[in-house]
Amino acid sequence: MQQFIDNYNFSGKRVIARVDFNVPLDENFKVTDDTRIRAAIPTIKKVIDGGGAIILMSHLGRPKGVTDKYSLKHIIYKIEELLQQKIEFCSDCMKAKEQVEKLKSGDVLLLENLRFYAEEEGKPRGLAEDATDEQKSEAKSKIKESQKTFTQTLASYADCYINDAFGTAHRAHASTALIAKFFPNDKMFGYIMEGEIKAIEKVVANPSHPVTAIIGGSKVSSKLGILQNLINKVDNMIIGGGMAFTFIKAKGGNIGNSICENDQIQTALDILNQAEKLGVKIYLPKEVLCGDKFDNNAQIQICSTDNIPDGWQGMDAAPSSIKEWEEVIMNSKTILWNGPVGVFEMSNFAKGTLSIADALAKSTQNGSFTLVGGGDSVAAVNQMGYAQKVSYVSTGGGAMLEFLEGKELPGIKAIKE
Repeated sequence: MQQFIDNYNFSGKRVIARVDFNVPLDENFKVTDDTRIRAAIPTIKKVIDGGGAIILMSHLGRPKGVTDKYSLKHIIYKIEELLQQKIEFCSDCMKAKEQVEKLKSGDVLLLENLRFYAEEEGKPRGLAEDATDEQKSEAKSKIKESQKTFTQTLASYADCYINDAFGTAHRAHASTALIAKFFPNDKMFGYIMEGEIKAIEKVVANPSHPVTAIIGGSKVSSKLGILQNLINKVDNMIIGGGMAFTFIKAKGGNIGNSICENDQIQTALDILNQAEKLGVKIYLPKEVLCGDKFDNNAQIQICSTDNIPDGWQGMDAAPSSIKEWEEVIMNSKTILWNGPVGVFEMSNFAKGTLSIADALAKSTQNGSFTLVGGGDSVAAVNQMGYAQKVSYVSTGGGAMLEFLEGKELPGIKAIKE
């Protein structure tokens, strides 16, 4: 079935596309980071250059109803600048019929913020805090009913549907999962979605070995699904950042005042045992840079990770740990990186994360496939100037995590069905 846009004939067609224009704005409503809009331009151009007209729909922020602050009208100037053409705007998603019918080949229409409507997410709004179960149930069934009409109206504007919003692919919303059902033979992924799916499949479905996963961040609990799913797919796993101390404590180490999730100690042991059974090598930091407080100007000393003095906490990987990890990375053919390995927001504790980014760039140059995903590691490669030096940087935080956990994402499933 037609799943990608390259072979589709858009000539004379009206296309409705779900994009992710959830971009940050400053107090003057100027876009401060246009990465997501820029990423969607190739998909939009493919449609209009192919003779189609495109209707764009997106959300912005988390409004609880119509709020000027979250209106997509504020970003029109940026889309026009990047697309190099004028676009039209409809201030009510449900009343776009007239504007849609006037669209000519090559035209672009942007609909207002989808989340101004409770039907997009399918959650009732305005329920009293003391609402009874019966009232809640009635509100839910009402919103489900009106969600059908909402979705049907959006679908009625177009001949075909494109989902190019990977960042919301893990949500079963009207514009990501439900609308696709109205286009059984004319629904497809845009270039962003296609790139994300292919990149992640290169890591988890058919990777070149050796495969190494670098998992960082502060909490084991937030990465549990990824650790458990990837342990069956990788040859090496580097565990860094704050979450490493839960593993070190699980092995009997003294971690001083380092961050630790005591309720995850058994889980950490289970993962270590599973890795041993499968022959997967786990690399924890052997030495860390410790601070006497959680502060960039803290006193610093290098400590063995299993013998950190009381009053001190691990803040970054030490040079010896970095060196060992770099060797593993340079000997790998496929590498996934999710989460920083130190408090990279503080310049004195950013070296470990910077070294990982640097090793990934060198490994990419040597022909390895490198995928970076998850908010903090993406922020790190962008800040440090490495985004163009790795194979792929994922745009979808939560969606990427759920995909790596092995979950089926509603936005992807809806297109494939």
